[in-house]
Amino acid sequence: MALRGHGKAGFGHLLDGTGRIQVYFRADQLGDQFRRYELLDVGIGSGSRARCSAPAPARSRCAPSAVELLAKALRPLPEKWHGLRDPETRFRQRYVDLFMNLEVREVFRKRARLTAALRAFLDARGFLEVETPVLQPLYGGAFARPFVTHHNALDMELFLRISNELYLKRLIVGGLDRCLRVLA
Repeated sequence: MALRGHGKAGFGHLLDGTGRIQVYFRADQLGDQFRRYELLDVGIGSGSRARCSAPAPARSRCAPSAVELLAKALRPLPEKWHGLRDPETRFRQRYVDLFMNLEVREVFRKRARLTAALRAFLDARGFLEVETPVLQPLYGGAFARPFVTHHNALDMELFLRISNELYLKRLIVGGLDRCLRVLA
């Protein structure tokens, strides 16, 4: 996320799924690998072996003993002080939004925990989660005009489902009275 050089030393801020950590690069500790640090740029994926100044939960600073370049960012990151504000970019490039806005990342985590809790709640009560077809040979379930596509391998016209209702009713008729479709 950030890099600052100071002659034979440098600081960087790394961000991953677990949080943010400051890395202190020292030429005397890295030796020849200090040249790799000098190649780093904001947005590059890097890996390192490091010893940290505190135990895992409390650590905030590490001094790496090795640096490895993993991937190069081809496009620059958005300006870090104001964050990613443009709604068009945020929704068309969700990966950038997730990388720049920690609040958005937390929304994804909360949604996953909520879905897991909902599944556990319903599973404990004997419900069965099922999958229903996305493409159907006949459309139905609502008065909307369906999206039509052609399946080349089967040489037939298929319709994007409008509703799960008809397939769920078939499961009830088949004897699965406690079935539902949790996710669309």
